[in-house]
Amino acid sequence: MQHIEHILPWSACGTRRTLSLFRFGSGPRKAYIQASLHADELPGMRVAVELKARLRELEAQGRLTGVIELVPLANPIGIGQMFQATHQGRFEFNSGKNFNRDFPALTEALVERLEGQLGSDGEANVATIRRAMLAILAALPPAQSELDGLRRLLLQQACDADLVLDLHCDFESVMLLYALPQNWPHLRSLAARLGAEAALLAEDAGGNAFDEACAVPWVKLPDCFPEAEIPLACVATTIELRGMADTEREPCQASAEQILAYLADQGLISGAWPDAPGHCCQATPFAGAQYAYAEHPGVVSYLQPLGAQVRVGDPLFEVIDPLSDRHSIVKATTDGILYARERLRFAQPGLWLAKVAGSTPIRQGRLLSD
Repeated sequence: MQHIEHILPWSACGTRRTLSLFRFGSGPRKAYIQASLHADELPGMRVAVELKARLRELEAQGRLTGVIELVPLANPIGIGQMFQATHQGRFEFNSGKNFNRDFPALTEALVERLEGQLGSDGEANVATIRRAMLAILAALPPAQSELDGLRRLLLQQACDADLVLDLHCDFESVMLLYALPQNWPHLRSLAARLGAEAALLAEDAGGNAFDEACAVPWVKLPDCFPEAEIPLACVATTIELRGMADTEREPCQASAEQILAYLADQGLISGAWPDAPGHCCQATPFAGAQYAYAEHPGVVSYLQPLGAQVRVGDPLFEVIDPLSDRHSIVKATTDGILYARERLRFAQPGLWLAKVAGSTPIRQGRLLSD
């Protein structure tokens, strides 16, 4: 195991923040796994603890047939952002920006740099494209902030990986995946192993989140260079490891083993592993997800459990104003699974309270909320 530390730029005088990466194994293929980019989403960090211990064992046994890079704490800025004993790890205090938005978009610069360099050899093209990605990131102007520097470091580590797993969670949630439609066939066995109850697919969810920054160039470049052979060389996904409170040891150990078994499926680990379950959840368009909001302030009572299959018109939650006694019930506007709920129980303007994954697109434009 190699322990590599990257120093973030623009730390305050007298302080220093570092990004720690653990590299295991060797071989032609590479998987990159990071956890807790939203620093208050701790199930991924807990799963990463288990992954690190198991990868040490597997490396010592000589069973790693590829490179596996693990970043157990992908956000050294947000991990220390506490306000009145409450962790605030989703937005940077200095700028108010979401840590998982606005990663460098590489496609346009790649098209310019790769003109005349690609041919009919897909493997050679992949190597050329990855070198170009690293060169583009290295040639960017100096980072203007810690957050800017962190985004670049993370993308530099991941952009040459065959597989990218970004470990997150929602407030209260079932196990689910976000991915590009083109990557879903390669992720079905992972979803099956994890017991995911939903998979939300979008080619452009808006905001250029980390997984899209890694995967989108491989989807767009074949259209820009139709004469060249360009494989889909990076499969990337965001895994929502249930809810923020789901850090119990046994489920996190199980999730780690399921991820390792998937890495074995991809040729990165040798040995005997359990077969993936034959059943997998149905993938649905991210544009088909209902974000349900309250009509007025008040205390919230949920009327459906997580994972419930609901139909149009089914009640999701009720809101009661304790002063005026105003009462309302918010209902499902699509058929699907109730996959996430807000942890707060007092309705506020602009704050979603429940999400339902439906199969019919009902939203347009930017799909990700901040």
